[in-house]
Amino acid sequence: MAESYPMNGGNGTYSYTQNSYYQKTGINVAKGMVSEAIGEKLDINNFSSCSNSFRIADLGCSVGPNTFTTMQNIVDAVQHKYQSQGLASKIPEFQVFFNDQDSNDFNTLLTSMPKERQYYAVGVPGSFHDRLFPESFLHFVNSSFALHWLSRVPEELLDKNSPAWNKGRIHYTNASDAVVDAYSAQFTKDMEGFLDARAKELVSGGMMVIITLGCPNGMPYAHLAAGIMFYCLESCLNDMAKEGLLSEDQVDSFNLPIYAPSPKEITELVERNGCFSIERLELTNWRTEADPRGDVRACVMHVRAGFESIIRKHFGNEIIDDLFERLLKKVKESFHLIQSSYIGGTQLSVILKRK
Repeated sequence: MAESYPMNGGNGTYSYTQNSYYQKTGINVAKGMVSEAIGEKLDINNFSSCSNSFRIADLGCSVGPNTFTTMQNIVDAVQHKYQSQGLASKIPEFQVFFNDQDSNDFNTLLTSMPKERQYYAVGVPGSFHDRLFPESFLHFVNSSFALHWLSRVPEELLDKNSPAWNKGRIHYTNASDAVVDAYSAQFTKDMEGFLDARAKELVSGGMMVIITLGCPNGMPYAHLAAGIMFYCLESCLNDMAKEGLLSEDQVDSFNLPIYAPSPKEITELVERNGCFSIERLELTNWRTEADPRGDVRACVMHVRAGFESIIRKHFGNEIIDDLFERLLKKVKESFHLIQSSYIGGTQLSVILKRK
């Protein structure tokens, strides 16, 4: 059964709602690419003859507000497509399915929806690694900053007799090849399930947009800013273990279920699935639009919004504030490394079309 890693819910100081600036930036970077693909590649003539509704799913929607911006961008682009082809009178009604794990804060999501939205909204709890919708039901699928979350931590990382036992580490950053391979194998399994499910749910000619963390072909993750951040978090946890604030075994048994695939890996998985054509695939650089001042506290708040729940579940409530204060200090000390890390594209944007 897939594990659940919800973002911090609500609207408080440490919530995802208040600390999702970087995702917002990434979505803005990809907006033009998605609108262009809809204008050039979406087969609306096939859809118009069989239905008066256009069904969109956002998989891994979290709690907003970024999902609402993304969905409106897609609706606007589809409407423009109809108008540009002289089919304004045939513009369908839109239905949007907001999906995330059962543990997601759907209350915050549903109560913060735009009142003037141009679509009917539905909440769909469940893992997107499995089927969520009837066959040939969806016309468009979006998944932004969700697919880099693995469905589970690879079991080998917790086995002391395995070459992939990840003692003293919390990620594959700076880890052995066996650890990297275990992460890659789990991502492959998850992505195969995701593509198989979507191939059944999307209509022929339907489109899917995937935006996720990415890594250039052959580049170690330690060269990326996110890898340095994970190493800082790991260092903080090990320091706390040395001070007796938590146990060494707790650190050894904790691993972040995050994997950033390369363009080559995604290409191979899509081609192996065989149900989609790759319309566009590229690493884009969201950092060109990010805050040029390098706000360290904002970076750490972003990490806290995303990872607090999984850390709290493993280590308990008591260490949380101390841990993130230490992380803030550690990142400040290491920020020159983050600023000098690889500055090219680390956001993988993929546009697929159902054959």
